[in-house]
Amino acid sequence: MKNSAKIYIGLLVVTAVAAAAAIPFGVRYYQSKNLAREVAAGSSLYQQNCASCHGANLEGQPDWRAPGADGLYPAPPHNDDGHTWHHTDQLLFDYTSLGGAAALNKTGVEGFESGMPAFGEVLSADEIRSVLTFIKSNWSDRNRISQQERTKNAEEAGE
Repeated sequence: MKNSAKIYIGLLVVTAVAAAAAIPFGVRYYQSKNLAREVAAGSSLYQQNCASCHGANLEGQPDWRAPGADGLYPAPPHNDDGHTWHHTDQLLFDYTSLGGAAALNKTGVEGFESGMPAFGEVLSADEIRSVLTFIKSNWSDRNRISQQERTKNAEEAGE
């Protein structure tokens, strides 16, 4: 093989590796086969446990930004239109496992009434993570990466 061919092949390999590294981790992560199974499991669990309030298509309830007559906020959307992607993995897990009021109380927010019930005795920790993975799979790459960065920053800060 000529040196020019070796150099060309070497450049192709370097270019391919660089291009793969430039793809955000979140995009590659959501293409794995194991993740596809987790998303499918999470989708089924979401439909069974969450869709009645948060919508079959993650659309949430109408007027979710304003409290209802009972003082509780309606269930927010879990798609890009909502604010779920603004929260860290730990808060999302706690919110689902402990329920809204207890999860917020754990962060120092006291007295907030939430309609979100606790699912920690209904779903296992792995099932909750599968539901959250399903929800995340519906976010734009931009929002998913933003949420991953927020989670990473909180973990590094010891939160």
